[in-house]
Amino acid sequence: MKKTLIIVLALVVVAVIWGFSGYNSLVTLNENADAQWAKVETQYQRRFDLIPNLVASVKAVLTQEQTVYGDIAAARSRYTNATSPDAKAAAASQIETSLGRLIAIVESYPQLSSSTNIRDLMTQLEGTENRVSVERTRFNDEIRAYNTAIKRFPKNFLAMLTGFGERSYFEAAAGAENAPAVTF
Repeated sequence: MKKTLIIVLALVVVAVIWGFSGYNSLVTLNENADAQWAKVETQYQRRFDLIPNLVASVKAVLTQEQTVYGDIAAARSRYTNATSPDAKAAAASQIETSLGRLIAIVESYPQLSSSTNIRDLMTQLEGTENRVSVERTRFNDEIRAYNTAIKRFPKNFLAMLTGFGERSYFEAAAGAENAPAVTF
């Protein structure tokens, strides 16, 4: 009887330790995903800080392309007002489409491409886009690790009991694989 009680108590202690350890690992994975999303947002902010400078430089030469500027301003506003990572990702995708059109415009006008300010801003924007891409990839890696952990046995039971649910990956907007069309 005493031996059985010791075995049962040992199993309960092991289960409690496993529960705390498993819960803490899920919290860590969830926080890692949140921290990585913050890095994505930091790169978005860098992009949004550069865009007004690029737009102002291009706008001085190309006043007929007001639609592109309006699209960029509207997408930037949607991003600022977005409250969830999914809404922010959708707004960021809209900015990317508008930026693609703006970049195509700049490349189509030799007098713009030869401007030192435009060249410097385009280089900065290109670097920012690369940083955004890297951080999004890292975000998706964190989400994959988290989602895998909450789906694997036996942590799936712990995740279900403690309210850890599946999180969404960052996905490109529909049509993002197509180059933007620029018409004059």
